[in-house]
Amino acid sequence: MRLRLALLLTGLTIFVSSPLSAAPPNIILIFCDDLGYGDIGCFGSEKHRTPNIDRLAAEGMKLTSFYSTCGVCTPSRSSLMTGCYPRRVNMHESARGEWVLFPLARKGLNPQETTIAEVLKTKGYATACIGKWHLGDQKEFLPTEQGFDQYFGIPYSNDMGSKQRKQNPPLPLLVDKTVIEAPVNQNTITKRYTEHAVKFITQNKDKPFFIYLPHTMPHNPVHSSKEFAGQSVNGGYGDCVEEIDWSTGEILKTLAKLNLDERTLVLFTSDNGAASRWGGSNKPLSGFKGSTMEGGMRVPCVVRWPGHIPAGSEFDQVASTIDLLPTFAELSSADAPAESHIDGRSIAEVFLGTSKKSPHEAYYYYFRDTLQAVRSGPWKLHLAKTVKPRNKPAQQIPMKLYNLEDDITEANDVAKDHPEVVKLLLAYAERARQHYGDKDQTGELQRPAGIVKEAVPLVLGK
Repeated sequence: MRLRLALLLTGLTIFVSSPLSAAPPNIILIFCDDLGYGDIGCFGSEKHRTPNIDRLAAEGMKLTSFYSTCGVCTPSRSSLMTGCYPRRVNMHESARGEWVLFPLARKGLNPQETTIAEVLKTKGYATACIGKWHLGDQKEFLPTEQGFDQYFGIPYSNDMGSKQRKQNPPLPLLVDKTVIEAPVNQNTITKRYTEHAVKFITQNKDKPFFIYLPHTMPHNPVHSSKEFAGQSVNGGYGDCVEEIDWSTGEILKTLAKLNLDERTLVLFTSDNGAASRWGGSNKPLSGFKGSTMEGGMRVPCVVRWPGHIPAGSEFDQVASTIDLLPTFAELSSADAPAESHIDGRSIAEVFLGTSKKSPHEAYYYYFRDTLQAVRSGPWKLHLAKTVKPRNKPAQQIPMKLYNLEDDITEANDVAKDHPEVVKLLLAYAERARQHYGDKDQTGELQRPAGIVKEAVPLVLGK
């Protein structure tokens, strides 16, 4: 029995009534892979043409302190789906201690966890996952076992084909649980995702629907269709970012054509920051994908729902992907897991323009199994740590405190000037360790991931 049902039976579920008199909105969640904070026009990009994404911001809201929970793919996606920090659901690293899940992993998101799709299905939503999953490639863990009616996409990152590791199968494209193409033609993948999204919207225009569109791009190796190849000023990376913008525009055109604009919430964001090479930008933030610097985990986010979200608005307080599950539950009047069971909090009032307050008194930055930083309000404390560069002696890095409102680049350590802030954030850090654990320490709130006895490769036709 899924945790959602168990919680209902034990009375631990809270019913969240919608603040809206309107019908529950359709929800389209566009989730890019390795798109940096500075990679779209409305967040300062001078290289990429993103008029459709910029339109979302102009007609809706920019969230400028919006976070993923990790600097890499699998952990951040587990949080998006469940509303939990990765360590709570034990998806912070693979069973072999790797950063993310690789093909033939025995581990995956536990089907007993409650996902956004499952929450929305209780209110009659049609649900589709179109894109990169990366929460387990075994059939027990695929999207159709996690609340999605349909799945079309690849099960892990686009660099994880047979060239990466000899035991990997050719990179597969799936419909539901069946491989229909291997290796997938990545040049057409964004276009095909878009076609499937448009088709799903059209087929479900008369009922509420949820589309989770986790794009494969701009994760390296970058690919784009012939219409976009060589068209940007930023090489292949820019080409695929601009194709993602085109894709967003096609979705917006479809909503307008079907008179669904005012009935549909569209949210656009990324799973983590851009990598240190390959053409992405996290400006003005420091750090890149994989790190707990702002550039690793603070991501661009825009949300649009005409007639509900104030046009041209901005929210600069802490919010996160973990907040989307309870937010979508509130907006759809759905049941959601009790607050004690998840880490996210609804930001529906933020979206609607009736609140300017973050739901988080503290936010935690984990690097794999290790707590590395804590943010509260404008303050961010990087905890003391030991690092071991390759072929060099271990180095002791002292804790550092930054005021992100004054110092978004994390350049000026002010720990000595604010001992009371350091003390407060250290207390928050200790609470995180108690709840979620730390290196060599188990957290009291941790739950098991899914594990299969033997991993089976995904092969063509099966």
